[in-house]
Order: sequence, then C-alpha cells, then structure tokens
Amino acid sequence: MGSTGTALRELRGAQKSAKGVSLYSRYVNRPAGRMLAAGAYRAGLTPNQVTLVSAAFTYAALAAVALVEPSWTLGLAVYAALAVGFAFDSADGQLARLTGRGGPDGEWLDHVVDCGKLLLVHAAVLISFYRFGELPSDAWLLLPLGFQLAAVVTFCAGLLREQLGKAAATAQAATAQASAAPADPGTPPAPVSRVRAVALLPADYGVFCLVFLLLGAPGAFRAGYAVLAVVHTLFLAAFLTKWFRELRALRPG
Repeated sequence: MGSTGTALRELRGAQKSAKGVSLYSRYVNRPAGRMLAAGAYRAGLTPNQVTLVSAAFTYAALAAVALVEPSWTLGLAVYAALAVGFAFDSADGQLARLTGRGGPDGEWLDHVVDCGKLLLVHAAVLISFYRFGELPSDAWLLLPLGFQLAAVVTFCAGLLREQLGKAAATAQAATAQASAAPADPGTPPAPVSRVRAVALLPADYGVFCLVFLLLGAPGAFRAGYAVLAVVHTLFLAAFLTKWFRELRALRPG
C-alpha cells in the first residue's frame, strides 16, 4: 500500500465533475470522503466494504431516531453519524476510481444502500412523530410520507434519466457509425455554475441532515422538516420537467 499522502494526491486528480453538485457536496462532503477514501486505501478496504461502513453509520442513526426519545444529545449524535455515513458514501466511489476495483456490483450495492436510506430516514421520522411527538394534529403523520415520496421519486427518476440518456447516446453513436456519418461531437461542457451550486444546497442530503440537530426542540424540528419537504417537492417538479425535456430531445429522428 502507498502512503496516505500519495493516495490523497491521486484522489484529487480523480474527482468527478462538479457540475450539478451543491457547494456542500463540493467543498465539504467530497473532501471529507477523500480523506476517508485515503484512510480506507491505507487500511486495505475494498470499495464495497466502505459502502457497508457508510450503511452502518447511516442505518444506526436512523434506528436511533425511531427508537430513542428526541433530545439535543440525540440530535447531535444522529447528525454526526449521518454526516459520517454520507462522507463514506462519497469515499466508496473515490476509492473505486483510485484502485480501479469498481464494477457493476459496487454500483448496485451503493444504489441499494442509498435507496434504503431514503426510505428509512422518513420512516424513522414518522415513527418518532408517532411515538414521541405531541403533534398539533394527526395530519403531521402524513408529512414524512409525502417527503418520502418526493425523495424516492427524485432518486429513481434521476437514475432512469442517467441510464436512458446513456442508452440513447450509445444508440445514436451506433447509428452514425453504421451510416458512415460523422459522429456529432456535441457541445463543449458548460462551466460549473456557482449560482446553481448555491441553489442546489436545499436539495443536498448533507444539508438535509442538519435538521436533526433540532431534535431537542420538537416544534423547531417539525417546522424545519416541513420547510425542507416543501423545498424538495418543488425541486422534484423542476427536475422531472427538466429530465423529461432532455429525454424527449434524444428521440431518434
């Protein structure tokens, strides 16, 4: 194994594009993940093992939300575990690129863990509301279900947009090659927009995790969680419109 410093230098040169990434992921989560990936490389861990470490931190935190009475101490512990789990979620992909040991199995495992996280985080809030919350109305129990719907649809629709877009691009390239037509070089990638990176902050999972710091003040937590639910629903509508238009533009002919 190489040194941690060498691994860090190599990881800095193997980062994914910052396009479509919020400031939190770009300047907080990815650098934290880079440090964890370098440590995992030094320890001889595989990317899939790092994914499972991410799952352990995340799922333990969510179990605590559902089973332990809310308090400031719980909120701090839950936030810390979720933030560490999210950083390890970044580290697994960075380690895979560093070692060349990534593959479809690792990508599948990463998505399975992410999907479970999105389902469980809102289920845990629902259980906490039901067990410990002195709710103004039982209608508050519907809020985590609506938030869960928005989160899961955004996640699944984004994955489908990516996969269907790749399939359409591959088909277009094959058609161009078969007809001996020159391949369309496309347009150069647009520069990373700082305004977009700021605008995406409310939709970033790392920013969402901050709301758990309010667990010691149930009313403040409910208000913050409700605001984030509305914001994520608005982002869902915007993303679905954008992705549909992009896929429609990829129709043959």
